[in-house]
Order: sequence, then structure tokens, then C-alpha cells
Amino acid sequence: METTLSLIGDKWKVLILRDLLPGTKRFGELKKSIGSVSQKVLTAQLRDMEASGLVDRKVYAEVPPRVEYSLTPLGRSLKPILDAMWDWGEGYKESLNR
Repeated sequence: METTLSLIGDKWKVLILRDLLPGTKRFGELKKSIGSVSQKVLTAQLRDMEASGLVDRKVYAEVPPRVEYSLTPLGRSLKPILDAMWDWGEGYKESLNR
């Protein structure tokens, strides 16, 4: 559990994973879909996740440069954990509405 939390135990990392599960996104798309995260924090989180082997970063030699992010197979292997977190959260919200 400690290893998993050290890799994804940050609010922004979990949201990045959630938003990359459907497929590749550009930096601006990620920033928009996540919401209130600053550019500096998002950049730092993506770099950390890339260093951990969870995210792949592809830079295209264009002007202006285009950068796309996607999950590696290791990053995609976290899907069952994220699904369980979503299920638990939905159940918790339902229990509050009773």
C-alpha cells in the first residue's frame, strides 16, 4: 500500500490518471479537464509520473512544439484501483443521501 500511495497518493496524480485512462491528451486538455491545478503543479506532477514510469510524454518537432501525454502499460494497470476508488466514492455519496 505504501508503494502505491507514494506513486499516486496525490490528489492531482489521481485526477491525471483518471483523465488519461480514455487516451492521449495534450497539456492544455489535461489542465482544462482537471480544473483548478496550476500549470507549475501540473508540470511537476506529470514529470514525476513520467519518472515513475506511469506516464509517457511525446514531443513533436513542430512550431509551436506539441506535447502529448498518455499512460504507459504500468499506468494503465492502475485502472482497477481507480475503479474501486470511484465505486467507493459513489457508495459513500449515496450513504449520505439516505
